[in-house]
Parts: sequence; C-alpha cells; structure tokens
Amino acid sequence: MASEKFRRQLRQEAQQWQGGGLISPDQYEQLANLYQFERLETSARDRFIVTLIGLGSILLGLGVITFVAANWQAIPRSLKLTLLLTVFLGANILGYWLWTRPGVIPGRQSWQQRLGTGFLLLGGLLMGANLALGSQMFHIGGAAYQLFLVWGLGVLAMAFGLRLLSLSLLAMLLLGVGYWSGFIEPGNWSGSLGLTVLFQGMPLFAAFVYTWLAYRTRSRVVFALGAIALITSFFTAAADLAERFPDAPALWLTLVLILPPALLWSYDDYLWWSVVRQPLPQHRWFRSLAQGLAIVYLVAFTYLASFNWVWANTIDRPSLGLQLSYWFGAGYGLWLNPTILILILITLASWAYLARPTARVQRWGLVQSDITMLLLLGFLAFLVIWHVGVSPLGAVATFIINIILALFSIGFIREGLAEANRGLFWCGLVLLALHILSRMLEYDTGLLLKSLSFVLCGVGVILFGLWFERNVRSLERPSVLGPSSSEESIP
Repeated sequence: MASEKFRRQLRQEAQQWQGGGLISPDQYEQLANLYQFERLETSARDRFIVTLIGLGSILLGLGVITFVAANWQAIPRSLKLTLLLTVFLGANILGYWLWTRPGVIPGRQSWQQRLGTGFLLLGGLLMGANLALGSQMFHIGGAAYQLFLVWGLGVLAMAFGLRLLSLSLLAMLLLGVGYWSGFIEPGNWSGSLGLTVLFQGMPLFAAFVYTWLAYRTRSRVVFALGAIALITSFFTAAADLAERFPDAPALWLTLVLILPPALLWSYDDYLWWSVVRQPLPQHRWFRSLAQGLAIVYLVAFTYLASFNWVWANTIDRPSLGLQLSYWFGAGYGLWLNPTILILILITLASWAYLARPTARVQRWGLVQSDITMLLLLGFLAFLVIWHVGVSPLGAVATFIINIILALFSIGFIREGLAEANRGLFWCGLVLLALHILSRMLEYDTGLLLKSLSFVLCGVGVILFGLWFERNVRSLERPSVLGPSSSEESIP
C-alpha cells in the first residue's frame, strides 16, 4: 500500500483532473478503489482512537497500582496473591480475546481490536505491579533497575508474540530505564551473571533482538529506537576500552567514530533475512532508515568536531607505534571486550555482503554512494589517528572538518531541491545557518560582524525557505503510477 501522504496528494490531483475533464468519473472511481481514498479520513480517526485508548490504559493501570498500594497493608497475603493474578490474567485474557476478534472491514481495526490493544497494554503495565508487589510480599530484595529489566523482558516477550507496536515501545522504554539506572552503579549488578551478560552485551542485544522486533512489528520507529539503543550502549562499551587502554586513545577513538556509522550504513535487509533463513522480502524496509541514521551520526560528530577547542588539545601521547604495541602487546586487545569485537566482525561481513557479485553485477564492487561513505569514514579515521598518534593537527583539522560540515549542509539542500524533499532542504538550510553562527560565536569577532552574520543568516533562511515552499508543489507532483520510492510504507 502506498503511503498516506501520497494517497492524499493523489486524491487532490485526481479531483482536479476530474474537474478539468482529464479523466472520467469512472477512472476517478477506479483510482479511488485502488488507493482506497475513503479510508484516508478514517485512518486518522483510528490512530487518534488507538492513542486515546493507550493513554487511558496507562492512566487506568497507574490508578489500579496506586489503589492497591494504598490499601496493601490491610489485605491478607492470600487475597493479595489472588488479586494480583486475577487482575493480571483477566486484563490479558480479555485483551487477547478482543484483539483477535475479526474486523468488519478488511485491513481496518474494529473497536473491539482497538480496545483489546488497550487491555493488552494495561496487562503489560500490571506485570510490573505484580513483580514489585510480589517481591515485596515474599521479601525478595533487589534494586529498582532489576525490576525494570525483568519487567521489560516480560513485556518484550508479549510484544514478540503479539507483534504490537505499543507493547514494543513499552518494553524498549523499560529496558532502557533499567539499563541506564543500573549502569550508574555497576557494582550492584556485577554479582549477577545474567544481568552482567545483559549489561555488557546490550549493543548485541539491541542489534539482534530489537531488529528482529522491528521486522515482527514492521515498524520504522522500533528500528530507529533499536539503532539508537545500539549506539548509546556501544558508547559504554567503548568507555570500558578507554579505561583499559588509557595510553592508546587513537584506536578506541577511531572505533567510536567509525564503527557506528559503518555498521548502520552497511545494513542490508537481505543479509538479515538470509541469516534468519527466511524468504527474502520484496523491498528493503529499513536500509534507507539505517543509512539516514548513519548520516545523522556523522553530521553530529562533524559539528562537534568543527569547534577549535576539540583539536587544540596538545597533551603528550605515546607515538602510534607505542600505542599499537600497548594495545596488542599483551596478546588480548579487543578480546577483553568481545561485544566490540563481534560488532567489528558484523560490520566487515556487512560491507563484504554489499560488495558481493549479484545477478545484475557479476563482479565484486561497491556502488558510488557506498564508496563515497567508505572514503569519508577512512579520511575521518585518518585525521583522528594522525592527530592523536602522530602529530597534533590543530587548525588544519578544524579547517578540514568545517569544510566537510559545509559539504553536508550543501548536499542536504541540493538533494532537497532535486527530490522536492522539504525535510532535507530545511535540514541543510538550518545546518548551514547553525554552522555559520557557531563560527561567529566561537571566534573573537566584533559585535558588528556577529550582528551582520545573524541578520544575513536570518534573511537567507527566510528567502530560501519562501522560495522553496513556493516551488516545492510544482516539484512534487505525484505520479498516477505510484510513489517514487521503491520501499514499502511502514509506520
């Protein structure tokens, strides 16, 4: 099914075509049936109802938990246990029964299914109440982060079985709270083998489990949140390397810079489906999203690295040869952190998969965009290694990074104009203005020059924005053949 935005544009254009006599009423009716124009208004209403039921279920669950907690001491233990299990099982059984009710209109959720989704979300919330109050009842001690982790894993199992987006988001939220609250005091979880493995292997958990969950729910939101969880938990693993090898910063800094965007850019849906031995999908669902996140990561890095103070650090470091010998001299190196080693192997395998011979290209090689990204990552890695391991680059590195950041902003504007993409155009325009203003505020320039820079950036943003908004409608005329993107629309 085409995206809702495209269908709305097509309906508007088709009405104009019919009014101008370009198509007959029968042809308009065929387009309306093919693209289901009548469902455009009901789909927005359905999303609002689902959001309303979800919010109500959350408030209802919190109310039940608060009521039970307020009267907890006056209830006998047997009645407590019966009450907990009855409410939990009742909410989930009723929710599942309503959720599995067939809808009247194919492809559209009925009110029973939406209500069932709310009860299942309520059941996921009540699971936490059962765990907390049950552990209190039987005097089972533990930290709060352990509750969140076990709770999140339970809701995650529900999300996998039911393929519900709401439960998936709740599980990821709970696991994130448990991970970061437990990471603050790592001594609390060092004695538990299962939690220790989960904490140290969280990047791999996010890479495999959350990606699998994204395919189960067919949700771009789940995939994007899983990628963010992978990157943020990878930083904690990199911090472990920094503590183990404080005198060899060149290599672990390069890993922090290169590995996340290289892994995201090389992601291919076909490789994932080949690993799990499932039939290949017709479209690459998440590859463009993964590559977009890789670009966002690089833009954020280049913006932070564009400040002069980043490269002005002249602390004496051992030479690159000494750093390499220190890193590999003991014979273990990355083996002390197998999570990063596995991520490196996955990244290398993904790039090799991109370069494999195919039915269309009978030789090993990469497409132009992949080669460009590989060269950019290699060049950035060279800058970091040379600055930290050979000789400080100082202003030279600052100048080069600012050029790369300007190329990013110009590239966004160019692609936005070429594809009539409002988001890309405005991202490039805002990034360019932020780049200029940051340089004016960073360096010791006169107030008059700073004032002039603010005025010119403001006027430029207004003029370019108005020009783009005036011409974007003529650039983004939809085609009656279907959307221009070859990927399937996924929420």
